[in-house]
Formats: sequence, structure tokens, C-alpha cells
Amino acid sequence: MNDKYEKQMKKGVLEMLVLKLLSGEAKYGYQIIQEMKEKSEEVFILKDGTLYPILYRLEDDGLVESKWSEAEGRQIPRKYYQITVAGVQTCEEIQQVWEKISKGVDHIMEEKQ
Repeated sequence: MNDKYEKQMKKGVLEMLVLKLLSGEAKYGYQIIQEMKEKSEEVFILKDGTLYPILYRLEDDGLVESKWSEAEGRQIPRKYYQITVAGVQTCEEIQQVWEKISKGVDHIMEEKQ
């Protein structure tokens, strides 16, 4: 199968998934990438070049805010991303839209010809 279709389908849900992963606690980029990979059972394996533009867009839209951690001991400072109140609301709205779309797709795909 041509993975062009798979990439296209995945691209449409990445913002929703990033917001959902941030809804529990603030996370830094690599942590988001690892959680996305684990929780999706390796369906979503993101690269930095995919994740950070998403985070920047979400931040520009006021759905996520970032803050640098303080360097303690040998630990390096990390930029943590946290969902905002508007982000939580938007995530819920996107999830409702996703469920509606998913249900519609299922109805069509399960239909006997």
C-alpha cells in the first residue's frame, strides 16, 4: 500500500493527540514523542521536525504555553509545554468532531455493496 494515504490520515489528528497528551501534565518535546510512540503502539512515531511545528502552532493559537525548567545539578534546562484552559476546551471539541467523523467513516466502510 502506498503510505501516502497513511501519512495524510495521521497528519489530521496530530494536534488533537498532542493536546490530549498534554492534558495530564506539562511535558518536554522528547517526552511527548516517546509517549506518542508508546501509547499508540508505534502507530505514531514522530520526529522533532514534525512535533515542534505543531507545538509552535498550538502555542501561537493560545492552546499551549511553554516554560523553561531551571537547570539543577547536571540536568540541562528543558522547555516544557502545558495545555491552557482554551487548549482543554479545544481538545474536547476536536475529540467530538473526531468521533463524529470516525463514526461516519465506519458506517461507510462497513456498508455492504
